[in-house]
Amino acid sequence: MVPAIVMPGTGTPYHHGSHRRLLWTADDSPSPQANVDAIIVPTVRPPAYLREAARVALLLDCPLVTLHSRKWTSAQQAALRLPPAVDLIAIDVPDRAQLRLPDLETSRLLAGTIFERRTDLSAKRNLALMLCYMLGWERVVFLDDDIRIPNAVDLRHAAGLLDTYNAVGLGIGGYPDNSVVCHAFRLAGGAQETFIGGGALAVEVKRNRSFFPDVYNDDWFYMLNAGKDLQPVATVGEVLQQPYDPFRNPDRARAEEFGDVLAEGTFWLLDQEKSAADADWRHWRDFLERRQRFIRHVLGMVVGADIEPTEKARMVEALKAALGRLACIRPERCVDYLRALAADQDKWQRHVNHLPTSQPLDKALRSLSRKGTPSLTWYTTHAPRSPAMALRAWQDGH
Repeated sequence: MVPAIVMPGTGTPYHHGSHRRLLWTADDSPSPQANVDAIIVPTVRPPAYLREAARVALLLDCPLVTLHSRKWTSAQQAALRLPPAVDLIAIDVPDRAQLRLPDLETSRLLAGTIFERRTDLSAKRNLALMLCYMLGWERVVFLDDDIRIPNAVDLRHAAGLLDTYNAVGLGIGGYPDNSVVCHAFRLAGGAQETFIGGGALAVEVKRNRSFFPDVYNDDWFYMLNAGKDLQPVATVGEVLQQPYDPFRNPDRARAEEFGDVLAEGTFWLLDQEKSAADADWRHWRDFLERRQRFIRHVLGMVVGADIEPTEKARMVEALKAALGRLACIRPERCVDYLRALAADQDKWQRHVNHLPTSQPLDKALRSLSRKGTPSLTWYTTHAPRSPAMALRAWQDGH
């Protein structure tokens, strides 16, 4: 029998609708500020989606690093379409085999299975971390290309808190940043909050030697000391997530389920002041049963909720897709993955320890490709000026 542990405000014993108590949250007292060394944006969308990040980079007088792939975007397009006032480093990210990234056990475990991730988001984030190490950047901010920043100073506050915390996320306002299953739970009336994540995350690169595994919720695992607990993390300020349709395709729910199980199952323990080391076979057996009961509970909530019929049908289809993928997850795979994550964190630290440091930009960029493969393609623009002059140039161009 799975024990029922009800967290405050969730309304169900099978799911923790909030992990906020794991974070230090800034109160009304002024938090310290620090300069941001760079803003980093992985993207697959047209360069118009980079305008907000470019605006903020100008305000903060810091470089903007953009990482491009797929047919809708390229480094060249970004260099041509963003104003020359932006200190831009735009990089085309090719197939992973060309990248100077270590071969990770977490990726090998999922390769060729239905759980293998089909995006290159984690590779882009890890490539950016390598660039930071080689250039000597210490405080950088990861942003998604569909995030709006009402107050750019919030990023300086986040960077200032990196004296104490390894990662500082900005609160996500606007459209909630949840998995498909949690979106359905919230829309059907469940008490569901958001956690900090890579959509708006300041990280201390020099002290924090973690990496982003190639799985959904990679940002949660970046903040985890694998096999132990959460690194010191905090939240300050707010950004706004642009709306999107989580139920457009049930494949999204399928693709998220394994990473969502791993993350929620691990944080379930952290919420109870346990550690990731407690995630043994028995824990995952029980958690997978809880997860199934939770998704079925959400299905019942959705069916009984006052939701427009077409939208309801799409939500039901997505939840059934998540249940189908959940049925393929075994406790052994979860145990093996977290064990591999701990080994990979050690491997990643050895990898970055061998990277050359204090490199000129061109040399650092050339070092991102694997030995024996062509160099990556990149475009840079650099026009040193004061932030005020740069912003005026931006406004004149728009």
